[in-house]
Amino acid sequence: MTELQADNYKTLTFDCYGTLIDWESGILGYLQTLLRSYDVNVVDSWVLEFFAAAEPDVQAGGGSYRSVLTQVLERFADRLAFTPSDDTLAGFADSIEHWHPYPDTIAALKRLADRFQLAIVSNVDDDLFAYSAKHLEVTFDEVITAQQVGTYKPDHAMFHELLKRVEAPVLHVAQSRFHDIVPATELGLDTVWIERPGSSAARTIEAQPTWTFATLGDFADAIC
Repeated sequence: MTELQADNYKTLTFDCYGTLIDWESGILGYLQTLLRSYDVNVVDSWVLEFFAAAEPDVQAGGGSYRSVLTQVLERFADRLAFTPSDDTLAGFADSIEHWHPYPDTIAALKRLADRFQLAIVSNVDDDLFAYSAKHLEVTFDEVITAQQVGTYKPDHAMFHELLKRVEAPVLHVAQSRFHDIVPATELGLDTVWIERPGSSAARTIEAQPTWTFATLGDFADAIC
């Protein structure tokens, strides 16, 4: 493996949810509270695995991320035999406002912003990312969303748009191998896999990142 050198990159690009924002806690916080209200009891790992299977399947049909989360929740309801209200369905997307960064995220981003341009490429709507931007405490030089591009990662179009709008050379940093590491690698980008612990809300797939770190803080230590 080659040595990670800061001088080799102008821009660091990030996935947001699962990499910077603890989306698993956010997903579980909303869904498990909802499921218990219907007297439905399932373990956290099952919820995340069901989400990981359903989300990209729904995304393949297009539409806003708000509609994606609504449809994913409808699939939970069909599978677990309960009937959510319209407000409950809409509330899943709105809960993103209360999804928080991982403990290492903000300090690491502030260090990285002192040295690199930073960009986001995320499978989300603009208004939903605006919720998360308030928590992240840094200004990103570019934000590319699925709403802007009209498709979802792992579609290469998301990364083509990214490369049009940021300064090369680029290093892409992400937790999801399915959504990010595989397509970015296919397009010739160097990649960093942030190997967040625990079950994942992203579909499991084999990938070969250029470098792997346990946390964003560890990555910042290595490159700053």
